[in-house]
Amino acid sequence: MKSDHLNRFDRIVAMLVHLQSGRVVKAQEMADRFQVSLRTIYRDIRSLEASGVPITGEAGVGYSLVEGYRLPPVMFTREEAGSFVAAEKLMQKFSDKALGAHYESAMYKVKSILRGSAKDRVAALETQIWVHSSQELFHESTPDALDVILDGIAEKKQVTLQYQSLYSDEPTDRIVEPVGLFNENNYWYVMAYCHLRADYRQFRTDRMQVIRRTNLPFTKEHRDAAGYRNSDVPAERTKVVIRVDREVSKHIKSGRRYYGFTSESTIGDQVEMVFQTSGMQDGFPRWFMMFGDCAHIVEPESLRARVSELLEKASTNLKPGS
Repeated sequence: MKSDHLNRFDRIVAMLVHLQSGRVVKAQEMADRFQVSLRTIYRDIRSLEASGVPITGEAGVGYSLVEGYRLPPVMFTREEAGSFVAAEKLMQKFSDKALGAHYESAMYKVKSILRGSAKDRVAALETQIWVHSSQELFHESTPDALDVILDGIAEKKQVTLQYQSLYSDEPTDRIVEPVGLFNENNYWYVMAYCHLRADYRQFRTDRMQVIRRTNLPFTKEHRDAAGYRNSDVPAERTKVVIRVDREVSKHIKSGRRYYGFTSESTIGDQVEMVFQTSGMQDGFPRWFMMFGDCAHIVEPESLRARVSELLEKASTNLKPGS
């Protein structure tokens, strides 16, 4: 059989599994996943229908399987089974206790259907993968924060928080409508509509001292969380240009994206980096000081003045008896 026929067969089987994973699956979503055209997806959907699979929906809206239709459990490849081990280790370190327990239970079910080399591969990898988190992701009094938040998002129910803001000495009581969850800089954040502020806010899970479910429904219709994240950009940004020794530039690539990095170019033995940043008072200047002996500021002058001010204070603090 030709390889393209095999590829199409594999894709159609994967599409059927994909359709079982959600209520409505858009054709564009499947086209993106399988890297084919929409026309190909529509053709494959017709093939599934012709083979007797009960699919509802239409082009431009989305597709789903008729309620109650399910295939028997599928078998996992050795590589897929191995990926579960890494995911399990990450869940143990980067999720709360309740969510971690749910995942552990699910993994027992997955492992129970593994056979032969897939089971052997999982057994060989389980003790060889180690994940360490240096951050406290959750407050000690709210070890199940993610579980509560996910319930709120799925059920569209409000959540109450006692939240310790970075800019306040005392925690405040909040009623929020959780919209989404994201991990950034090794912390978990909740994007939510805050009734106290009458606006959307980000809440870090390790600052949630109390969190409780409620039976109160959402009062608003919310967009996808990504929409609020993309619009959560400070209005005022400053263009910054610095030049860094080429060898040193390699070691700051992972951190520069947090300060509005936009582009770079090589000039002789240095790399010129351009930023659009909002952290001109503290964030960017203090980050620059980490490698400032191997770099210089092209613009703006205000950044040079702020770094000089911080260095002067540091010099004073280093004097004996200060």
